[in-house]
Amino acid sequence: MRLIPAAILAGALGTAVPALAAGFHDLASIDREVARFTGAPQGTEGGARLPVDRRLKLTQCPMPLALEWYGSANSTVLVRCPVAGGWRLFVPVAAGQAAARAEPVIARGEAVSIAVQGSGFTVSRQGEALEGGAVGEWIRVRPAGEKRNTIRARVIQPGRVGVELP
Repeated sequence: MRLIPAAILAGALGTAVPALAAGFHDLASIDREVARFTGAPQGTEGGARLPVDRRLKLTQCPMPLALEWYGSANSTVLVRCPVAGGWRLFVPVAAGQAAARAEPVIARGEAVSIAVQGSGFTVSRQGEALEGGAVGEWIRVRPAGEKRNTIRARVIQPGRVGVELP
């Protein structure tokens, strides 16, 4: 008689756990995204120091995650769910990454694509970098055709800078 209630309980738990987990974001996918972003596996120089804490219960993000370098030394990756009221998470990077990422990927005078991103839209325009910078750094840029107007934009990748509007 005791086997039947245990079997029912085990069956009920087996179906309840995936249903409960379905409402939360897959933390292993965050680890994979951080590894792809940094270009280094977790636990190695340049990769995340540790996996994301498995005790976290983050709501499922309906959009692709937004990753960017955080801080002046690029020693942390900021992972965000880019929706209104979305969550954000800071992932520390193992030593050595700051020196590797500090190299400028945009040089002064280089032609760049300037992307302005807001809630539900992205507008791109060509421009010129007035300063050099590494990924994650803020630099001054001048939109093409403008003589005096300059803006500050974050370096996203070689040849591309961006500004995110609230």
